[in-house]
Amino acid sequence: MKISMSFTIVLALFLFSGIFKLTAQELAGYKFKNVREIKNTPVENQQATGTCWSFATTSFIESELIRMGKDALDLSEMYFVRYAYLDKADNYLRLHGTANFGQGGQAHDVINVVKKYGFVPEDIYKGLNYGLEIHDHSELESVLKGFLDELIKIKKPSQVWDDAFNAILDTYLGSEVKSFDYKGKSYTPVEFARSMNFNPEDYIELTSYSHAPFYSEFVLEVPDNWSFDRYCNIPVDDLVRVVDNALDNGYTVCWDGDVSEKGFSHTNGIAVVPEEKEKSETETAFAAPVREKTVTQELRQENFNNFSTTDDHLMHLIGTAEDQNGSRYYLTKNSWGEERNTLRGKLYMSIPYVRLHTIAILVHKDAIPEDIKLKLGLK
Repeated sequence: MKISMSFTIVLALFLFSGIFKLTAQELAGYKFKNVREIKNTPVENQQATGTCWSFATTSFIESELIRMGKDALDLSEMYFVRYAYLDKADNYLRLHGTANFGQGGQAHDVINVVKKYGFVPEDIYKGLNYGLEIHDHSELESVLKGFLDELIKIKKPSQVWDDAFNAILDTYLGSEVKSFDYKGKSYTPVEFARSMNFNPEDYIELTSYSHAPFYSEFVLEVPDNWSFDRYCNIPVDDLVRVVDNALDNGYTVCWDGDVSEKGFSHTNGIAVVPEEKEKSETETAFAAPVREKTVTQELRQENFNNFSTTDDHLMHLIGTAEDQNGSRYYLTKNSWGEERNTLRGKLYMSIPYVRLHTIAILVHKDAIPEDIKLKLGLK
């Protein structure tokens, strides 16, 4: 009896410590059935960079192009990173170094780059010009920020500072793309984006916080919103309705939220909000379906106000699924490569998790239910 009890305790410790990283499928607790998976491109790996915003939004655009009848296209994430740095640097200098400057960003950063600079295929701009085989932007960020901080110290930047800044980007990521050939035709990046009929004006960012009026726009106060873009604010029930309406009608969703929560496990392919009153359920949340919290608007706001929910990751919602109890989940495409879980880089997020830990979403305006569009004044 003592041997059996000791073995049970040791096994339990192994399971919960993550030494045995058993997936939900191996534990045979979760039984998912994909209800819908919208066409999407292969999972990418952002590697040693903080550029999830570019990977998630690029994946979103790739699915949008497929939805519009275009061939599956592998777009360059680093192209968006390069040009976002230009505007980020200008903003940082104008605010005398008091703005956020780093690797992070938002979905609108990609959309804003498309508006000004278009986009290019991955094989045209790989962004690997510094002797490594993987993306690693630690040195790049340090060099760029160090350069800008020195300009701020001298207080009188010359008229050519941006040329010098561009030269750093050229060195690490590669020179600007003026034109390129694609399927026997020459394009500028802007011409290429237009040839795909991708209209960046068709995309809307939505959030849900009660400290700002609903059905209006406001500047979302998260550090990576360095450009002070405005988001449409709607109640959380409507936010979930938008996600559901989009996915049920063939539109994917670019998701911005918090993955630092104890209910999130990419390894296990699960993101849930266990009811904390039941300790045993919290401990076994990745082993089998558990009761989840009822997430209200008030709880969302409380978590945002006390920094429990922060803006730390972007991913791509590409479909819906159900577990054996009929609970709905969102099939989610991450950007951490295919090898880190048995779902080849994807995971399932529960509705309560999305209700509580979503910072914002980006969708095509036609994916928004008509009554919500009317309240927002969207055409």
